[in-house]
Amino acid sequence: MSLSVIKSRNSTEAGFTLVEIAIVLVIIGLLLGGILKGQEMITQAKIKNIVNDFNGITVAVTSYQDRYRALPGDDRNANTRWTVQAPTSGNGNGNVEGLYNDATTTTESHLFWQHLRIAGFVAGATTGPASGTPPPNAAGGLIGVETGTPTVNGLGFSSLILCFSNLPEKIASAVDGQIDDGVPNTGQIRGQLGGSNPPTAANAGGAATSYVETGVNQYLLCKNY
Repeated sequence: MSLSVIKSRNSTEAGFTLVEIAIVLVIIGLLLGGILKGQEMITQAKIKNIVNDFNGITVAVTSYQDRYRALPGDDRNANTRWTVQAPTSGNGNGNVEGLYNDATTTTESHLFWQHLRIAGFVAGATTGPASGTPPPNAAGGLIGVETGTPTVNGLGFSSLILCFSNLPEKIASAVDGQIDDGVPNTGQIRGQLGGSNPPTAANAGGAATSYVETGVNQYLLCKNY
């Protein structure tokens, strides 16, 4: 066998050099770092979105009350005020009846969104079934309202509450920390551990004692008005 053939075979069978391996590892590290940074940016954007929604809907409710002297959803004069959209009126008892995720379109928790949308305080359809559909939140859950009852929902609230469901622990704890005290069972914002859109806090054992990040935990976060 000639010398040239031996050299060719050796060069073909040679593996990666340490320099080449190092370069590959650096590239992989940069790619992983970029992916993790991108995921963190997405999470931060969701947190900011939810905080803005909490604050924005609070302002919308206050503005509605200032203008019409009634709670949206509970407004007994809605059908005579807006004859074109012909919304359903509430009973005017000062409560928003029905659960935050109630699927019945005639409940006041649905009419809440219809009244706000017709008044122009919240974007969305003003007629038809969609006019009262609770909007989604940035984490894929629902945004809903109900009048809190401490003995029913276990959160200790007795007035109107605004709830965001299906929030991962990292988002729930950050939102609570930015708006309130960061503790799920005290303050203006309280959280309960639950599955997909739990109907009441009683179904998840009431308010949680802490936010625990397991990768699967989801929370229902409610703010007291």
